[in-house]
Amino acid sequence: MNADTIRIAPDVVLGPNVTLHAFVNLYGCEIGADTRIGTFVEVQKGARIGARVKISSHTFICEGVTIEDEVFIGHGVMFTNDKYPRATTPEGTPQGSADWALLPTRVKRGASVGSNATILCGVTIGERAIVGAGSVVTHDVPDGAIVAGVPARVLSYIGEEGAGHESP
Repeated sequence: MNADTIRIAPDVVLGPNVTLHAFVNLYGCEIGADTRIGTFVEVQKGARIGARVKISSHTFICEGVTIEDEVFIGHGVMFTNDKYPRATTPEGTPQGSADWALLPTRVKRGASVGSNATILCGVTIGERAIVGAGSVVTHDVPDGAIVAGVPARVLSYIGEEGAGHESP
């Protein structure tokens, strides 16, 4: 870790053996043991990241996101947390924190999210599910599903043998 290029707020909780690369910003979040975070990653307050997670570079994880253990997050993945973001209220005044409608998002154990995917708020990505690169996830992804596209759609399911093997 290079203290000159990493920002860790005082309220961050880091588990043992966390690896942080250059230009990482962590604010009020929890990071589990043996997790690796690549360059140019931001994790906002209230986000929770489990153990043995790999987060690749240029990824943004916002408030309200929970990433369970053993998840892979590819390069440039973007999470959102407000379903209807606006700069101002209907009355025309700038929105404050009370005006945001944060919806929690969960990525379950062992899932993989491909590079440049966008995960909209309020969804759950199931255990061992795979999200294809460049996908936009707008709805829940079932356990073991392989999804891709804009919007992401189920293409197949992972069999007992693992990725690349379809269920009968």
